[in-house]
Amino acid sequence: MRKRKEPISDTMLLMSITIGIFVVLYALAMIIWGGGFLKPQMLFDMLNDNAFLIIIACSLTIVMITGSIDISVGSVTALVTMVGVMILNGSMLNGIQTALGAPDEFRIVIAAVVAILIGLAFGAVQGYLIAYLEIQPFIITLAGLFFGRGMITIISVDPQKAPQNLMDICQSRIDMPLLGSPNKKGVMIPAHIEIGVIIALVLVVLVFILLRKFRLGRNFYAVGGNMQSALMLGVNVKRTRFLAHLLSGLLAGIAGLVFMMHVGAGNATNATASEMNAIATSIIGGTLLTGGVGNVIGTFFGVLTLTTIKAIVVTSGLRDPWWQSITTGAMLCFFILLQSVVLSRRGRGGLHVPGWLKSSGRRKE
Repeated sequence: MRKRKEPISDTMLLMSITIGIFVVLYALAMIIWGGGFLKPQMLFDMLNDNAFLIIIACSLTIVMITGSIDISVGSVTALVTMVGVMILNGSMLNGIQTALGAPDEFRIVIAAVVAILIGLAFGAVQGYLIAYLEIQPFIITLAGLFFGRGMITIISVDPQKAPQNLMDICQSRIDMPLLGSPNKKGVMIPAHIEIGVIIALVLVVLVFILLRKFRLGRNFYAVGGNMQSALMLGVNVKRTRFLAHLLSGLLAGIAGLVFMMHVGAGNATNATASEMNAIATSIIGGTLLTGGVGNVIGTFFGVLTLTTIKAIVVTSGLRDPWWQSITTGAMLCFFILLQSVVLSRRGRGGLHVPGWLKSSGRRKE
């Protein structure tokens, strides 16, 4: 007997639309504007400059799937960047390296550990207040946003810079000669990506596997789709929401480390408005603010779509920053409208639950 084909889920449909729009946009940019868009390095530079944004967008995707929000990720990223730079230049925690008799390169390891700890601390505190004390996520994470920004200025009012010898390690590049392009003198310059991009791509894959293959990931969708139904299926809703915010904080901490590796400097303006860009790219990637629908692959292409639009705006000669803000707002409105139209035409009275999620439920004990 022929097996009946499962209808495409809302998550997969919205992700497919985002990928399609990105491919069309980039193809049009190559045809109409040419120039840098014809060189592979243009795409790699988008990834190099936005590796940290990809990571915090993944963190937003996780909490938004559960029907929550986290607007503190940008501040956590900036705080980790400042602390990491001060560790690298010896202004902070220098005694650990001295006590161990380790070389200067060991400061990078200390910075990485501290970045993870800061992210986990933010995620644990905010997750507990949101999940177990049932305080509104927006209020708690707004407090986290202000707290993180305030801590940066307490730690150091002056901008900090990492030593060049350590930044040479952090900014190591992976060359790809086959994707290179000639410069004005005809010398072939290989395309390259930074280590931070590799970290970001690995995290995208890991989060995708978590959401798709593990029970915890399926619980995220269940809680965001319908909290009462999730309870009836035996899902521990409070623990699930707590873990979503804990993961969000962890990813924000790693994003701060990646941002530090890219810029090599810390100041109070680092990663400004990045939390809003992360929310925007998650929505563009097909994640619904109402919860239950989302995919980190779509989020990844959401980041690429938004950065492509910004690159097109700059290439068109509109270099003033507000044009990029206007474009971001217009794109966000367009994708929200597109999602509403597409999902309403499917005749969904509630969330469409894919078959792999339906089969993951367990009876309440």
